[in-house]
Amino acid sequence: MKALALFLLLNICFAWFTPLSNLGRISIYNRLVPGRVRLPYADDPARSYNLSLFDLDAMFASHEIEARPKPDDEYRVILIGDSSTWGYLLQPDQTLAAALNESGLTLPDGRRVHAYNLGYPVMSLAKDLLILSKAMKYQPDMVIWLVTLESFPRDKQLFPPLLQHNPGPVRDLIEKYGLSLDTDDPGFTEPGIFGRTILGSRRALADWIRLQLYGLMWAATGIDQDIPSSFIARMEDLPPDNSFHGLKPLTLSPDPISLDVLGAGARVVGSTPLLIVNEPMFISQGQNSDIRYNFYYPRWAYDDYRERLASLTAAQGWPYVDFWDAIPPSEFTNTAVHMTPHGTAMLADLLGEVILKFRAQVQ
Repeated sequence: MKALALFLLLNICFAWFTPLSNLGRISIYNRLVPGRVRLPYADDPARSYNLSLFDLDAMFASHEIEARPKPDDEYRVILIGDSSTWGYLLQPDQTLAAALNESGLTLPDGRRVHAYNLGYPVMSLAKDLLILSKAMKYQPDMVIWLVTLESFPRDKQLFPPLLQHNPGPVRDLIEKYGLSLDTDDPGFTEPGIFGRTILGSRRALADWIRLQLYGLMWAATGIDQDIPSSFIARMEDLPPDNSFHGLKPLTLSPDPISLDVLGAGARVVGSTPLLIVNEPMFISQGQNSDIRYNFYYPRWAYDDYRERLASLTAAQGWPYVDFWDAIPPSEFTNTAVHMTPHGTAMLADLLGEVILKFRAQVQ
């Protein structure tokens, strides 16, 4: 009876004080082991020495950006985007951020450009906005937001599990910036009183512990993703379908496209320079390529998106570059946005030139 009473008391105290948010900030990364070079994410944790979790504090605590205060000689650039920015099917030293750092960019004032990979898989601008809002405390000198049309549909915004399990911060962003998103989205996971107890929080607690344990194997091997020896290549021959998320030609209605989330991102960064990049994509030459550019996009939808994005950024005065066709089709792997190491290095070269030019313009 005493043991049962003590167990109930511990669970009640745990539910009352909700220590999980503080627990996530405790980490062996950047202390006992090196910080990860990208946010934790994995399809196969046991083979990746990595896992997907929903605790933003724990995710950032495991990242190298948490290692130390920003050095005086560092020009800090953070990259926000989807799985192509994160580096799907790429080793940690082959990602876009790694390629930018390898190029050794230096500003005229002597500061070295150092890029931090804060991309995260799943296409959603709202997911990017949530990560961006957490990232601003690390004092970036520039934010580069890589986007593509598949991140814009309104029905994709609150779909990522990372957002569904963080309804509080997401609601705060929706309300603060007046986003046209549902604060009562049915996908939001709302823990009740039991969900805040030790028993109810056991999955989150287990994920936090496993993230620490995987850190030891990450430090020993440098592996944070299980990359298969072979994979199904991006689709070359396409279906004769000209629809996009249920929309038909000839123009995208503004309502299903979450352009307002970009505006919220511009407000989040404040006076910090924000560069919006329309990321490269695979352009098919196969069957029905006269209808669709690739599996994701019919030509009419993507062309209209590019016009809208260019018009919006010009009207708002947001720096913008369009690299949609900058990388050869041969440099794409399993999807229309995932690139080979060589294709990623090509994009890094292009982006490096833009960073130096953009920096010179804002001085």
